[in-house]
Amino acid sequence: MFIHYLDLSWRSFKRTPLVSFLMVLAIAIGIGITMTSLSVYHMMSADPIPEKSSQLYSVQLQTMDDGSTWRTEDNMPLQLTYQDAENLLNTPTSEKKVAMMRTGFSVYLDSDKIKPFIGNARMTTPDFFSMFNLSFLYGGAWSKEQENSAAPVVVITQEINDKLFAGQNSVGKLIYLDDASYQVVGVINHWPLNIKYYDLNNGAFNQVEELFMPFSLIKAKELVSWGNSNGWKHENTPTFADKLQSEQVWIQFWAELNTLEQKQAYQNYLLAYMQEQQKRGRFNRKELEYKLRDVNQWMQYNNVVTEDNKILVGLSFMFLGVCLANILGLLLAKFLRRAPEVGVRRALGASKRQIFLQHLVEVAMLGFIGGMLGIVLAQLGLMGVGQSYDYYENLATMDLTMLLSAPLIAITTCILAGLYPAWLVCKTNPAIYLKSQ
Repeated sequence: MFIHYLDLSWRSFKRTPLVSFLMVLAIAIGIGITMTSLSVYHMMSADPIPEKSSQLYSVQLQTMDDGSTWRTEDNMPLQLTYQDAENLLNTPTSEKKVAMMRTGFSVYLDSDKIKPFIGNARMTTPDFFSMFNLSFLYGGAWSKEQENSAAPVVVITQEINDKLFAGQNSVGKLIYLDDASYQVVGVINHWPLNIKYYDLNNGAFNQVEELFMPFSLIKAKELVSWGNSNGWKHENTPTFADKLQSEQVWIQFWAELNTLEQKQAYQNYLLAYMQEQQKRGRFNRKELEYKLRDVNQWMQYNNVVTEDNKILVGLSFMFLGVCLANILGLLLAKFLRRAPEVGVRRALGASKRQIFLQHLVEVAMLGFIGGMLGIVLAQLGLMGVGQSYDYYENLATMDLTMLLSAPLIAITTCILAGLYPAWLVCKTNPAIYLKSQ
């Protein structure tokens, strides 16, 4: 029976091609615009590391004195001071932890064949790669000994390896960063990250860094931060050593806590650390405060998906509603025009339920065709978004969930729009049309 309904629906489309085309076009435009905004929103709000997002925690310490405020909802600084990050790193605890900051270098080889370029770098610790699930194409992370000795080593991305070494195994080779040489110890595979969740302070949708180097090089080389550095009180820091001991916040810090017991133990440790620092004249507050937020909580706290994005999705669905209102009017005109035909079918024994289902199948087919065309329009829209905003390039795409959602939304909304016209035509009194024949 379903096949028969499909055949009747197709015949109906061919009998009224113009009206059918207008309805398909209306739903396609509505779905295209809706799926463009919904796909970007979906990619923005998606869990960037679902396999362990609940185990990775961003660490915040309330370093400010009582009465001082910050630009966050709970007045907590988003980053740590260098001295706090170094102290937390050097404490012998069992959990994995990383401190990091963003900087950059002029990158070149001892060759005139490769033009120098600016490379973004992340100063971090060896646990970074295992914590955030990076895999290596060649080599691996630097050792604890190399970290402690501030060894001139670097891990590069696959893209940089292709650019500098034509994709060959570059482990052991030298590259030049500014005025010093560094030995390549590892090459990471392509890291398709849509949201740079590990450092939301410096652009949530920026590209990941191309160079990864020991955190200890910050102090050894007096490297400046290319990210945000903030202070909450006036401090005189004429030298780099003064900055390292200041209350300026410019370091990101993460810890991997796999169990509730491990999380509780780390919370106790943080409180004990702050109490110990308070005795040294820091953290001048009545109540010591810290925060551990997992990946999704951290993204929500930093408003990765802004109200503007949510409003845009709402407006796109409102536009889809306008398209469906127009479709409703066309369906009413089309179905009621077929009232004599329906009256004859009712007289020949067709039930109201059969008539109703037949018309619902017709509007569902309409939704399916419009939804498939809407996917094409959405892809064009996403291409435009990606070309207009560089930081949206990785977000302006439709994953499998969105590809399946488009026809589903189209079919569902068309069925909702077609319920009233289908119900109305089912009320046709066959006697009226039989007398008129």
